[in-house]
Amino acid sequence: MRRPVTAITRQVSASINNCELSFHARQPIDVAKAMAQHKAYEDCLAGLGVRIVSLPAEPELPDAVFVEDPAVVVDEVAVISIMGAPSRRPEASSLAEALSHYRPIKFLVEPATLDGGDVLRAGRFIFVGLSQRTNQEGIAQLSDMFRVYDYQVQSVEVRGCLHLKSACSYIGNDTVLVNRSLIDAERFRGFELVDVPDEEPAAANALLVQDVVIIPASFPKTRALLEQRGFRVQTIDLSELQKAEAGVTCTSLIFNHEAMAAEDRGV
Repeated sequence: MRRPVTAITRQVSASINNCELSFHARQPIDVAKAMAQHKAYEDCLAGLGVRIVSLPAEPELPDAVFVEDPAVVVDEVAVISIMGAPSRRPEASSLAEALSHYRPIKFLVEPATLDGGDVLRAGRFIFVGLSQRTNQEGIAQLSDMFRVYDYQVQSVEVRGCLHLKSACSYIGNDTVLVNRSLIDAERFRGFELVDVPDEEPAAANALLVQDVVIIPASFPKTRALLEQRGFRVQTIDLSELQKAEAGVTCTSLIFNHEAMAAEDRGV
């Protein structure tokens, strides 16, 4: 039986053209088109049975649509991070308020930095990317917080891309979609690895919802590869948001709704 799933999203800021960029050359973003693509993304999730909690845009925070980065959510707790880009840190407060209705809240403390895009969960395993945005202290604090809940946290060095989930994603069935040139794939020993096609090096970011793998429409070879392996795949056009270094995971914060719901905690 499927567990009810909730996704927190946030509307696209009109200032998104001022977003942080680390590895992409800046290109003009069509804001109206980005908003339409984001709405189609929410509709895609809703069509898969996900309950959408849509937060209003943060006009002064260009990257605020990327709600995955300020928090890490597991069944037992939500951890509010200190993002690696100082300009993005004000995004966390409203997201913490939204999450407080569903989970107890914990906070990382300085000198930790951590972006949620660097955190990949596969069952009781949590892999955390050591990247330009996430440091060793952030990984250590997250590991300490999650150890009490019996999660095994492992660090993975990231090179040549923004986040760990730019380089790999858990897609179910003990399988990880991966671009091995960006990480040490040996860290995923015990999982089956599916390599993205050479022609689509940015295709390793995928979002598993229920039993469906969502990927951008711009990666048809990856879609064909996954479907040949028996995965159910759904594609979505995120071309404008991809100009802001986005993938399919970063514009939602997805968690099991029934776990530690607020009404069960007397909130």
